[in-house]
Amino acid sequence: MDFIVDFIKDWGYIAVFIGALIEGESIVLTASALAYAGFLDIYIVATVAFFSTVFSEQACYLIGRYYGPGLFDKFPRFKPAADKAFSILKRIDVWFILTCRFIYGIRTVSPLVIGAAHIPIKKFIPLNILAAAIWASISCAGGYYLGEIIMENTDIIKQLSKNVGLIVLTVFVIVAGIIIFIKYRKNLKKNVSQ
Repeated sequence: MDFIVDFIKDWGYIAVFIGALIEGESIVLTASALAYAGFLDIYIVATVAFFSTVFSEQACYLIGRYYGPGLFDKFPRFKPAADKAFSILKRIDVWFILTCRFIYGIRTVSPLVIGAAHIPIKKFIPLNILAAAIWASISCAGGYYLGEIIMENTDIIKQLSKNVGLIVLTVFVIVAGIIIFIKYRKNLKKNVSQ
């Protein structure tokens, strides 16, 4: 157990930075829950998540700006999501920039689309910073609250773990949930790509 605690304390913030660059919410939620448990500092987690997402979105914006809309012709897998993002961006550009981190299905391509649409950099930078602050605050607060719920229910979890039947049922429900989630994502990707 000490090895895991030391590992989290030594590498936790680096994992948050890399995780927020690549994936986002699940890493930040987990790190924030660990902050509630005392393994990390929530303010550092929030700061690292903020800077990571600002950097990530800014880099993708610049890539989109440099390569333009033709970028999505080279990667047709992203074209349906990009077309949807372009459509939303044309109607509500400011709100789209502020909320694109929260829109499942187009989140990854959104900063590329914003850059490819040649939204002025003077407009994008402050909106990107504000959106990153909102995203980091909400994600960290949610994870911290999740950590509180887990820690407050530790005794209940211990009692449940004594009952083998409940463990088997819990594992079954989790596996079934994962299978359903994977099938849902495949169907969603199939529908987006059509």
